Amino acid sequence: MITKPYNSLLLAASITLAGCQTIATAPSKDIPHYGNIMTMQAADIDSDGDGVLDEIDECPANPENVIVDERGCPFTTIGVGLKMEYRAFFEKGSSALLPKYQLELDKVAEQMNKHDIATMKIEAHASEDEIDRDSSSLPKNRALMVKNYLVSKHNIEPIRLSTFNCGARAPIASSDTEEGKFMNRRVYGLATEPENEIAYQQPNKVASTICVEF
Repeated sequence: MITKPYNSLLLAASITLAGCQTIATAPSKDIPHYGNIMTMQAADIDSDGDGVLDEIDECPANPENVIVDERGCPFTTIGVGLKMEYRAFFEKGSSALLPKYQLELDKVAEQMNKHDIATMKIEAHASEDEIDRDSSSLPKNRALMVKNYLVSKHNIEPIRLSTFNCGARAPIASSDTEEGKFMNRRVYGLATEPENEIAYQQPNKVASTICVEF
């Protein structure tokens, strides 16, 4: 029987193992990096869950169950009473109140009927691309849609509801994207009791500066 030298066997084994090893290669430039994908989606994130996207949230780290204003910042609480906000968004050129926003408005009405001295300010807005569609009357119609819904369906007294036409002068998102334009076609409402109307951390002065009450 012919036997190979021990050193020759070791050399053959080393060559075999070397052939099974995987050579590390640099990642291809064509493969998408997840870090970049997450960055692109960041504009759609609402980190604190207050209903205001991080992109426009001026107070992006609110604790849970805190009532916030249109900028995403909390109200300070003085005394006990109703403080409830409402948002509705609209299709381009439309003042029709979509069903999901009717349901939210039902909740506001329920609280206003429990707090019979509470009042509600209703600010209505248009997007820049609606200017050619008579943006002066469109926000007005949106505000009236909300007001009339509360009056006709829930018997809220009209005197408790004040309406403001803000035109396209107070956008909350960029008009460069369809999503941003949709967010700007909106109604923002705030229901409070009189003693709480001065209880904001930073008062929302939109209605008193660029919106017209009607």
